[in-house]
Amino acid sequence: MSLRTKKLLTYLILGLPLLLLPLSIMTVSAASSGNAVPAGGGLRYVGAALAVLGSTIGAGIGLYGVAIGGSALLAENPNAFTQVLILGGLAEGVAVYGLLVAFLII
Repeated sequence: MSLRTKKLLTYLILGLPLLLLPLSIMTVSAASSGNAVPAGGGLRYVGAALAVLGSTIGAGIGLYGVAIGGSALLAENPNAFTQVLILGGLAEGVAVYGLLVAFLII
């Protein structure tokens, strides 16, 4: 099994509960109150979970690249610390945007 397949399998194993938990909470709460589940009621939570999951995985991949390249750059030029810090902040901003989209979906 290749490293890429192992990473994908790990992401699926860790991300699947995040996708199913909001849907199950919505179904259980609607069943306990005696109301029918509204059309698309639980799917918006699944969409919000997908937005957060995808953005945090993307931010992690981006930060990995910044860390590898930034450490190499700082080994050669210690004065470039500010540029590396800005690149890390830009990569982390992707996760914040995903969280904002999740709030807008809900």
